[in-house]
Amino acid sequence: MYNRILVAVDGGTASNLALKEAIKLTGEQHSLLRLVHIIDPHILYLDVETPYVVDYQKSLEAAGEKVIADSSAMAREAGIKFEGASIAIERQGQRVYDAIEEEAKRWQADLIVIGTHGRRGIGRALLGSVAEGVTRIASKPVLLIRAA
Repeated sequence: MYNRILVAVDGGTASNLALKEAIKLTGEQHSLLRLVHIIDPHILYLDVETPYVVDYQKSLEAAGEKVIADSSAMAREAGIKFEGASIAIERQGQRVYDAIEEEAKRWQADLIVIGTHGRRGIGRALLGSVAEGVTRIASKPVLLIRAA
């Protein structure tokens, strides 16, 4: 039984499918759901001298809060117990999947649910995969939901 289910959300198609599955599981298992959106403010070409860095970071935070608000609305509509957080990466070199794993440990999740696009070949090589990273390092079971 999964008492604490963490789902990573980003507002995309795969993420929304993962959220729907996590909501379903949470209801069936009478669990608590944690919605997590990871903000990665580190872009290689930005540094503290770059104009508008603060504006850029504020827009990322606002977008993250919107993702959590939209995801929360779906969970609320389903009538399940949930909480949500938008978490910013603070350490240079930390990856989104590292932050998801750290949050799963901190929150003591029993299951991580995450969406995947199922890319193969060059698309996967160029874009990488947060879902793949999570499955490689996760200390908890991971449920991958593939976008159609």
